[in-house]
Amino acid sequence: MAERPAGSAGLARSGGPDRSTGSAWEDVPRLQVRQFTDRAMDEVPSLAQEILDGIRREYPRVPLILDESGQLTALVGIRRALEDFVQHLVVQDATRPPVHLEVFQEFGRGEGLHGRSLDSLQAYYRLGVRLAWRRLAEIGQQVRIPPPAMYELAESGFAYLDGLVDQSVRGYAEAAARQAGERLRLQRKFTQVLLAEHRTDPTHSLTEHAARIGWALPERVAVAVLLRPARECVAPAVGQGVLLDMESEQPLMVVPDPGSAGRTELLRRAMKGWSGAIGPEVPLAEAAKSLRWATATVRLMERKLLPSGELLDCTEHTEALVLLPPEELIEDLTRRCLAPLADCGPTQSRRLSETLLAWLETRGGAPEVAARLGVHPQTVRYRMRQIRELWGDEVDDPDRRFELELVLRAQRLRGELSEPIR
Repeated sequence: MAERPAGSAGLARSGGPDRSTGSAWEDVPRLQVRQFTDRAMDEVPSLAQEILDGIRREYPRVPLILDESGQLTALVGIRRALEDFVQHLVVQDATRPPVHLEVFQEFGRGEGLHGRSLDSLQAYYRLGVRLAWRRLAEIGQQVRIPPPAMYELAESGFAYLDGLVDQSVRGYAEAAARQAGERLRLQRKFTQVLLAEHRTDPTHSLTEHAARIGWALPERVAVAVLLRPARECVAPAVGQGVLLDMESEQPLMVVPDPGSAGRTELLRRAMKGWSGAIGPEVPLAEAAKSLRWATATVRLMERKLLPSGELLDCTEHTEALVLLPPEELIEDLTRRCLAPLADCGPTQSRRLSETLLAWLETRGGAPEVAARLGVHPQTVRYRMRQIRELWGDEVDDPDRRFELELVLRAQRLRGELSEPIR
């Protein structure tokens, strides 16, 4: 029986012929295997150069980079790959030789860092395998390696190619992740500069920050503050051009040209499952103002004073934003304006307040106020007599009426008074 080539297990693990399942290489005498591998190793330098030349002919734009020793990294990588593949045929012990694949990871990193796809890199590899197979087939004929063994070698070559591609994909993914992380860092820095309340950076500095992340400065923006539904939630798919800062305790979103056609609807769809508030549209230099109003709106949402579960437009809730946030001021005004109700019970106090507010809002007679409250006009007349007894001539003073309407509207916004019947 012919002597079995040493190191067959290592070859199987590396993508070479798998003798454990009955390889055709088991029937090839060791002397012929040695002759084949020796000639193939002798051909590696010229074969590597031929492969590189072939790649450069078919893909003249392929970038050529020198390593620290001044050699072409592509040529070094091709040579190492060929040596590694051939050596697996003649391993002298059960330990597979070291595989130098880091250069192929570096190829993938280079493609990723320069914004290219892996398609061209894989095309280079396939061309290299075809050229290598042509030369190995010639050597196989010279030393009379049986066709079945050479067929297995061809299959091993393409399996080995898959391994090289995997390494490049890994390097590409690492580069992409690194770039994405760097872009997010720069994007967050830009967002912080843009939203600074008292920004001292000159305009050209803002332009420089935007250029680093490839963001075209718009004339107007709106800023949103988001309420995170859960820590593990997926970031909203807001689309190109919208900046997201997901690292903040409450994520921020900068929307360029919010008034452009279809922008609002796109944002609402993208924000499904999220809630928050978007501030008013402002000039770019005043982005901090939009953030301030969005933040105030979110605070009211957190206090259950505004609805949650969607992206609120704060311009649609101006009354709440004006009346509710300065709590100390509005509470002090409320105590002074509604002091006449101090001796009334809770139910009577609420009914008189609702009637007074309806009258202030309509300035109509008993029928109009009654329709707004859903009660009988006579009930309104009775309550209005009580109100005049409590407040006297104050209800006829324009300034006092204005203050009363403010505090009563604030109470209604807080849910302390019923909504009128529209």
